[in-house]
Amino acid sequence: MEQHGFLEQALIYLAAGAIAVPIFQRLGLGSVLGYLIAGVAIGPWGMRLIDNPQTVLHFAEFGVVLLLFLVGLELNPRRLWTLRRLIFGLGGGQVILTIAAVAGIGLALGQSMTIALVAGMGFAMSSTAIGLASLAERNLLNTPGGQKSFAVLLFQDLAVIPLMIVLGLMAAGKGGVTSFDWTSGGIAVGMIGLLVLAGHYALRPVLRFIANTKLREIFIGFSLLLVLGIAALMEAVGLSMALGAFLAGVLLADSEYRHELELDIEPFKGLLLGLFFIAVGMSIDLGLFVRTPLVVLGLALGIVALKAAILYPLARPFGCPPADALLVAVALSQVGEFAFVLFGAASQLLPRPTVDLLNAAVAVSMLTTPLLLMLHPRVARFLVRSAPRADDAIDEANPVIVAGFGRFGQILTRILRGLGIEATVIDHDPNEIELVRRFGWKAYYGDATRPDLLEAAGAAHARLLIVAIDRPEAAMTLVKRVRERYPKLKVVARAHSRTDAFEYAELGVPAVREVFGSALDAAAQAMQMLGYRAYTARRVVQHFRRHDEELLASTASHRHDINRLIALSEQGRDDLEQLLREESGRRSDAGAAGWS
Repeated sequence: MEQHGFLEQALIYLAAGAIAVPIFQRLGLGSVLGYLIAGVAIGPWGMRLIDNPQTVLHFAEFGVVLLLFLVGLELNPRRLWTLRRLIFGLGGGQVILTIAAVAGIGLALGQSMTIALVAGMGFAMSSTAIGLASLAERNLLNTPGGQKSFAVLLFQDLAVIPLMIVLGLMAAGKGGVTSFDWTSGGIAVGMIGLLVLAGHYALRPVLRFIANTKLREIFIGFSLLLVLGIAALMEAVGLSMALGAFLAGVLLADSEYRHELELDIEPFKGLLLGLFFIAVGMSIDLGLFVRTPLVVLGLALGIVALKAAILYPLARPFGCPPADALLVAVALSQVGEFAFVLFGAASQLLPRPTVDLLNAAVAVSMLTTPLLLMLHPRVARFLVRSAPRADDAIDEANPVIVAGFGRFGQILTRILRGLGIEATVIDHDPNEIELVRRFGWKAYYGDATRPDLLEAAGAAHARLLIVAIDRPEAAMTLVKRVRERYPKLKVVARAHSRTDAFEYAELGVPAVREVFGSALDAAAQAMQMLGYRAYTARRVVQHFRRHDEELLASTASHRHDINRLIALSEQGRDDLEQLLREESGRRSDAGAAGWS
């Protein structure tokens, strides 16, 4: 098909993303898979709207660069130093074991040592873009499993340099002279040192000078210049552009301009990263699937399974419980974009059909990660239930049982114990249990929804059960089971939403909406800042609370009749407006004296 101009290509890319991503998001498959499939659809093996994906792939790689810069902004050097054990222990172990395993399998299948070793180097790399973007999209990046995944990815970025050196030494030219220039290695190390010094002493004064212009477009332009300029310098000395951008982000993590830089870079990162995934999708050679489908799929799925099998047991000794270790294994099981770079550098060592096959396997492996992350929660729950650690033996019987010891449960327990009321605390997160025990709290590990654990906790004789579990589905399951087995046990539940509050009301359980009280406190403060007296603000908030609780109770039975529910809500809104207008206009100086 005739190549389109810049405007037509831009329209094609934007339309492909705008159509595919919302559909895949709605199906729960994630945006990354949507971009990849969009690329397959418009690429040379789809509708052929774009013939040469390589032209845009080099440009779109800046999305990965900007992503690493933003990740670096979240990590100051001190925090990065605390991750050194994970980076070099977990990350180094993963790379070494994967290279050894792939090379061993390749030799066992009759491949040459060169092919086996180069394949191992490429397959050891995971996709920084897919791994971090998928974790961030699911709010898993700041979890223990997400942080360990990031440490492994960071080591892989560092490992690209020595791996390129090894490939250079392997790529012997005529007469057996290696093509690697050792001088460039020294220049690369010197460039990193220069970047650290410049970031420490020069970047902040320059940013301050740019910020003083008070021109937002200039600051945005300089932000992009800073990131792309450092990336270009790193590439010029043979280093990874993404690594350079990450170091720049780390050096600015403590800067007063950190948040401004995040806001400016984020939109460009999102667009370019989406374009990168589209380009990867376009580069998948579907012709290989026609000629050798079993070989491509078998190689891709085999390497995904192999990497997951290496990562899961490797993460366990580094403090990962089963669910977090599984997250690390799933998030990093694919082969990354640096594999394309390594296989390209090894073009003198490998036959062209072999390189094409390896690249196709890399691209297919990228498609598996969003699908595996969809299955992760179910498998993780199974692992937690079947983990070797058994529920703690509960050796006390108290009048109150607290299920869930997060922020909500901790506050309730502190108040009860301050009143001299003992409570039996149960939580399903082993990390949380170990943490609170270090602070002197007694808590038991276990799944409070299990009938046998409830029995052991003394539910048959307790006076009150406080349901403070973070997972809404588990909390609802617990309340229903308690209502069936222990009808005399009083229950107070934490409702995560108005829908949960409706269901708890049908069960006859008083529910505390988790943000309702804090929102009312904020409303009272806002009214005082707007000139209302403290007494008036508190009375208005009290009337609102009473009205909303009455409205909740009256509409609970109609929650499945959407038209009736809308009508009652509209009537309630009108009544509330009239009530609050009357209350805010009423004066009562005698009552206000104690508040102001």
